[in-house]
Amino acid sequence: MPRRSLTKGRIPIQAVAELAAESSELSRHLLHGQEEERKRISRELHDETGQGLMVLRLYLGTLVSESNPELRVKIEEALSMLDRTIGDLRRIIARLSPRVLEELGLIAAIRKEARELSKNTGMKPRLILPNNFGDLDHETEVALYRSAQEALHNIAKHSQAKSFVVRLEINHDAAMLVVEDDGIGFSRRETSRRSFGLLGMRERIAALGGTVRIRSRKDKGSRVTVTLPWAATASRHARADLLAGVSQFSAKYEGAVQASHHNVH
Repeated sequence: MPRRSLTKGRIPIQAVAELAAESSELSRHLLHGQEEERKRISRELHDETGQGLMVLRLYLGTLVSESNPELRVKIEEALSMLDRTIGDLRRIIARLSPRVLEELGLIAAIRKEARELSKNTGMKPRLILPNNFGDLDHETEVALYRSAQEALHNIAKHSQAKSFVVRLEINHDAAMLVVEDDGIGFSRRETSRRSFGLLGMRERIAALGGTVRIRSRKDKGSRVTVTLPWAATASRHARADLLAGVSQFSAKYEGAVQASHHNVH
């Protein structure tokens, strides 16, 4: 009677763990590349497009005093439109490259996003942010900021809310960001129109070992909760330790299987 192989159908534990770690590293690498590309585009918009618009505004401004009344009205209308365009460009640059995050830090950057939303929509903000916390690594800060930015963007675009809340809690090993509103909410069928931004948020947070939960009910508002281990370096070390442990386990398992075969013979 033929013996059944004890190794047949065995799950390659080490290979699965290594693939998961490599996938996470690749996701982080891609996200880093996206941030660098955003910075490059932001610099080009500021240095080329922005400067060109400012020169154009200066030129039009000099024509106002030299023109007849009828032409002056048209120039002032053009200046007004140009000012709105410059304002829109500045907002695009700010979304592409969060200079306030690099210059002032995470809390100031979140406050600025909330203040801009309140200013542009009239929604009443409530911010619950820590005054002091340990140094976060750059990846974690960017992930939390981008998550807050995307959640607030969705509120501005879809919620029709009267108020919103941003809460950030940071303890010794994790950060939790909660962004909620009292707007119209949305059903599962309506998530497709928001899926691109939310998908990007999920991918960014998952790459750092975190989770994103979205809860919403029609006419009951919505809530986005991001939980993220902030010690990213420690997390990477932990994954390395996990792989080492899996490797040792696999080696011991192979030895046990070989010994079992030897005893059968």
